[in-house]
Formats: sequence, structure tokens, C-alpha cells
Amino acid sequence: MNTSNSSKTDRALAEQREYIAKREKGYRERALKLYPWICGRCAREFTRANLSELTVHHVNHNHDDNPNDGSNWELLCLYCHDEEHSKFANFIRYGNTTATETKAATHNPFAGLRDAMKQKE
Repeated sequence: MNTSNSSKTDRALAEQREYIAKREKGYRERALKLYPWICGRCAREFTRANLSELTVHHVNHNHDDNPNDGSNWELLCLYCHDEEHSKFANFIRYGNTTATETKAATHNPFAGLRDAMKQKE
């Protein structure tokens, strides 16, 4: 590879990294304002000290689908986020390997939160 192609590649990679960082910064900040700093899977709580370990997961796996209401996001810790992407990658690679169709999770860790907060007031 000559230096001309190498510098073009380096420039293209730098532009892509910048684009991803800028896009991520926008939806991450919005998600952290919308949702409590709690992993939606394991319920681990986060503070400013460890907030970098809390990720924004795109439910439909489309990182360009960022509605203002946050309906395509959930906050997951690094471990749960990795697990979610592993499950999705396996589903894409192997399909549904169980005899019955996998159902979406129905547990809502924030069910009743609004009522509990009203009772505190």
C-alpha cells in the first residue's frame, strides 16, 4: 500500500470514528437524561463514578434509529450489553434453535415507579 492510499484510509477511518462518536454522544446524553441510571437487565445501579460502564442499547439493533422519546433505547451495563449482542449475533448466525419461539422479556423493572414517586411527595 503506498502512502497516498494509506493516508486516504487513515483519513476515512478518522472521519468514521468522529461521526460515530458524535452520533453516540447525542443519543447517550439524551438516554441518560430520560432514564434512571440502572441496568435494565440486572438492575445494577450507577453513579457518576462508574457511569462509563452503563451503555445505551438499541433495542432494534439499528444505531441510526434514535427517536426523541427514547423508545428504541435501554440502558444496560457492559456485561448485559455484551450478552444481548451475543444473543443477537447467534440468532442471526444460527436462527432460532429452540422448538418454541423466543418471547420478548416482559419484566419491567420500573413498573410502578411513577406511583412510588408520587407517594413520596
